[in-house]
Amino acid sequence: MVVRREKKVRKYRGSRTHGWGKRGQHRDRGSQGKRAVGQHKEKWSWVVKYAPDWYGKHGFHNPTTKQINAITIRKLNDMIIAGQIQVKEETGRKVVDLNEYGIDKLIGRGRPVMPLVIKVKSASKGAQEAVKGAGGEIVLTPGA
Repeated sequence: MVVRREKKVRKYRGSRTHGWGKRGQHRDRGSQGKRAVGQHKEKWSWVVKYAPDWYGKHGFHNPTTKQINAITIRKLNDMIIAGQIQVKEETGRKVVDLNEYGIDKLIGRGRPVMPLVIKVKSASKGAQEAVKGAGGEIVLTPGA
């Protein structure tokens, strides 16, 4: 390397930027190892296109929370009519086993179209009253 005889400062006296341009003036610190700064301002279009989940909550899922798969009586009627849930005949009564379909709870919104014996893990009070009012019954099977 050639030794510079004069300092750059002396060469550029009175020039303000000393050859480093009109914007940065040699003030930035370089790459800094992929610092993700300015994503909400000047790099917003990049965030929208490549990292849509950059902002917002991404917390943990509580493993002790139990997911309950519930169905209303109205939805049950629609599924029976559509043939998605089969009604079986046992000792002259129409039986629906919701445990076979992965349904944990019956909710009492709507009225049953026919008297049914419904086997399910749990049911709301409104569902029990509605099914009894239609001439059926709910058999709670907690172990199923």
